[in-house]
Amino acid sequence: MRRHVAAIGAFLALTGALVPAVASASAPASPAPRSAAELPPLDPALLRAAISGLPSATVTGALVNVTGSAGQWSGTSGVRDVVTRRTVQADGNFRIGSTSKIFTAVVLLQLAAEDKVDLGQSVQHYLPGLLPAAYPAITVRQLLNHTSGLPGGDLGDGDAQWFVEHRFDSWTPRQIVADAVTHPMEFAPGTAQRYNGTNYYVAGLLIERLTGRGYAHEVRQRIIRPLNLRDTYVLDRHDPRLPGPHAHGYVAVTKDGTTTLHDVSRQSPYPWAEGGLISSSADLRILITAIFRGRLVPASDLNEMFTVPDVPYVGDDNCDIGPDAGRACFSAGLSKSTLPNGLSGWGKTGARPGYTTGVFATRDLSRVLVYSLNATGNKDGSESPYVQRIVAATFDPDLLSGN
Repeated sequence: MRRHVAAIGAFLALTGALVPAVASASAPASPAPRSAAELPPLDPALLRAAISGLPSATVTGALVNVTGSAGQWSGTSGVRDVVTRRTVQADGNFRIGSTSKIFTAVVLLQLAAEDKVDLGQSVQHYLPGLLPAAYPAITVRQLLNHTSGLPGGDLGDGDAQWFVEHRFDSWTPRQIVADAVTHPMEFAPGTAQRYNGTNYYVAGLLIERLTGRGYAHEVRQRIIRPLNLRDTYVLDRHDPRLPGPHAHGYVAVTKDGTTTLHDVSRQSPYPWAEGGLISSSADLRILITAIFRGRLVPASDLNEMFTVPDVPYVGDDNCDIGPDAGRACFSAGLSKSTLPNGLSGWGKTGARPGYTTGVFATRDLSRVLVYSLNATGNKDGSESPYVQRIVAATFDPDLLSGN
């Protein structure tokens, strides 16, 4: 978890340094200048170009789904299996990585609305003994918005060859946290923000302590069943399946000058509440829509998902574009990014080896983007140019022409 993972911040790292070839599929001229924060027209040609040329060395397949009151478009590119060369399915399932944090935050905010947890109370109050006694008090809210100062750990990290050999290994959430807290705190709680998966392992453990039931049970009862999410799974950490139709995920391993793609579609989902869920573009669209419309979290607590703390961001892995660059950009379960045209998107990205995912929407749901890429770089961010083009084509086409 301590390794820099560029894919996590791919949406937030959009800079305009996009592949020039995409500019040839330029957007049609607008009849009149639009205001800084006005949603641009949906341009299918730009979206098709954004995922063209697959499979490539860094991405074998892609699916993109754009919905909302301002227009819809769905497309795929590449192959779901490099052996059979079958095409990617638009309704395929995929590993969503850190996008799982949205589910975890929703459950905890529901528990807060039910007066079963106080977001201002300390984690140590609810989970005595989990964190070192020398650590300062950390509130539940600080877990959710990544201002806790908790350190990251090393379990599960390794190069591409290591992951291929150890993709079925797994650790319990308590083992992950115990490893992380062998490191010192990164900063005093509440004084800064740093995106860190440790926060959401602790959040998952807190859900289990508060409810007396498993995390998977709570997600199913509170989110999956009420929303009728047909493709969303919270599997046991020893269950490597990827249920339902899906594109295969691959990791590229280079040895003695030869690069080989290894199929890692089957892997342990041990990241759990932090990043272990499986879903689909349809389910993620339903989820984000339900959240934004207040169907999952009552208004009294929904504000937590749309409130970014006013503190500096520590590090250069996220929160580094827009008018608030260098300041916090994560809220409870979501992140906010303001593009050069003034448009803001709320959502979450995620990555597991073989899979890179994102879901982002305007607050009024006039445009909702869900994408999944089968990236071969073992979460090294090499697929970022594709993510950048997808996001630009969806929310700010001027970036594609360098305007």
